[in-house]
Amino acid sequence: MLLVVGRIGRAHGVRGEATIEVRTDSPEERFAIGSVLKTDPEDKGPLKIIGAKVHSGTLLLSFEGYNDRSAVERLRNVLLLAEITPADSNVTEDDFHISQILGCKVIDRSGKEWGEVKEVLQLPSQDTLVITYQGGDFLIPFVKHFTPDIDIASKIITADNLEELL
Repeated sequence: MLLVVGRIGRAHGVRGEATIEVRTDSPEERFAIGSVLKTDPEDKGPLKIIGAKVHSGTLLLSFEGYNDRSAVERLRNVLLLAEITPADSNVTEDDFHISQILGCKVIDRSGKEWGEVKEVLQLPSQDTLVITYQGGDFLIPFVKHFTPDIDIASKIITADNLEELL
């Protein structure tokens, strides 16, 4: 599955480095020197990473063939894509890729169906599931207290304590 792992920002300095908005949990793996990433728009890539460093908390990448500020500036806002197998990225049983959660049914312990996950919001405090419930969006914090059991194979999330959210 081809997924967005970053977005190229503005040029940094004069040597062809670009700031990167990281959109992956594994930046050291995805942005390793020598990695080749596809792009959106497609005609801007593929891009081979020839340099990577963190400067003041911002990831800076250099790409083969883009050796100066002007060249890198033409890549601004280009999305970086990587081929990812979601199941392979699950390090522990509590790790899930968003694509694995979308479409899961949310059912409480009594068997009542609350809805289907249509979106996952990645908020600063925790991820939050968005389901359609009674004609509107219902938000469920994606934490053990509210979602203690997740069965990815069956596409079912067993929820608990949802009355607290109403």
